[in-house]
Amino acid sequence: MDRRWAARLALAAGTAALLVLLVFAGLRSVALVGVGLAGLAVTAAGVWWVLARAGVARALALILAIGAPVAVVVFYAVAGVLWVVLVSLALWTLAVSAGRTALADPGPVRTPERRVPPPGRPFIIMNPRSGDGKVARFHLVDRARALGAEVVVLDPAHPQDVAELARRAVDDGADLLGVAGGDGTQALVAGVAVEFGVPFVVICAGTRNHFAMDLGLDREDPSTCLQALTDGVERRVDLGFMAVGASPAEGRERVFVNNASFGAYATVVQSPAYRGDKARTTLQMLPDLLTHHSGPRLEVHADSVVIDGPQAVLVSNNPYRMGDPAGLGYRDRLDSGVLGVLGVKVDNAVQAASMLRGRRGPGLTSATAREVVIDADAPSIPAGVDGEALTVPVPVRCRIEPGALRVRLPSRRPGVPRAAPPMNWRRVRRQALTVGRAAAGRAPG
Repeated sequence: MDRRWAARLALAAGTAALLVLLVFAGLRSVALVGVGLAGLAVTAAGVWWVLARAGVARALALILAIGAPVAVVVFYAVAGVLWVVLVSLALWTLAVSAGRTALADPGPVRTPERRVPPPGRPFIIMNPRSGDGKVARFHLVDRARALGAEVVVLDPAHPQDVAELARRAVDDGADLLGVAGGDGTQALVAGVAVEFGVPFVVICAGTRNHFAMDLGLDREDPSTCLQALTDGVERRVDLGFMAVGASPAEGRERVFVNNASFGAYATVVQSPAYRGDKARTTLQMLPDLLTHHSGPRLEVHADSVVIDGPQAVLVSNNPYRMGDPAGLGYRDRLDSGVLGVLGVKVDNAVQAASMLRGRRGPGLTSATAREVVIDADAPSIPAGVDGEALTVPVPVRCRIEPGALRVRLPSRRPGVPRAAPPMNWRRVRRQALTVGRAAAGRAPG
């Protein structure tokens, strides 16, 4: 849709949403909005109690979480204004969607890159179990070998040290390393690529492929990633490093391409029962973890920001999007030179309800830093590093190395979609009117 008309549609739909409320509900419209917001707050509080309580209290909280929105709908229906609310809500949703479309920049995010000649001796490690067998399904081994790559297919029955495989390959003359597998394997081999200064190819054959997503690769067809071997461009991206122990001088660092997580989630996934029954194990463990009755109490230092006692912490290689719910999980850049930090601390139902405010809620801390230190009241803490469960001694130091990794990418790829900008009615109005006048000025007289 033309951005001028999107802005006009946003203004028209927003005005219509307000008029529907005022014309058909009158002064009651204020009460209708208040009841709806109260229902959302009670639902959020109920969800918190479901997670943080057990037994009868959890059952009652579940009834509350389900009953609150039902009660709001019944209230609207009894008052004879349910259709008014639904129509107004639909119009408002259309207005916001059209407004953000009008404000958005078209096209994918552009990143600095340069054309490079094909590698002489590419070496690629492939995990046949990743992504429910994408390596076999897309014939990646044969296709890579046809392009001149040496391919090692991992044997699930005999675990191998992929970092050591990559080091030996470089010693034998490999001038490019690649991985067809999950993000955890990608990170291990990317660390070797940085160590030897050779480029790295990401083949998105894992389950989620978050790193590939933020590089703008085609996650639906991993075979397209192999085009980087013949028609490639190169860009530099940052890498995260997690050092464990008393000082960075000890030299024990783990690379992460996406993130390192600490707290409740990292503790739950390390439970022996988690793989057998994820939902039951999570519900059993969360009450004690969220109320600090079990698990270590964390303290996070992100440059000048201190987070005391968060239930969950996520340290990411470059910040994740926060303003666009549809874009959560994306990182607009992988070369900003800073870590993203998200800390969640919710101690009661009121704070849980305030999480509806997003970044402005008191329970969520969002920051950026060059170094993040996670300490605890225990000698070691669970951690999840690019999906791999670990137990690490404290303090844990996370740092970022700007431009550390040379990534080889296909010259033609989908790219990363731009983040939808926050809604700004003043900008929408200005764009609708200004663009319209400009267009009128160009029209023949």
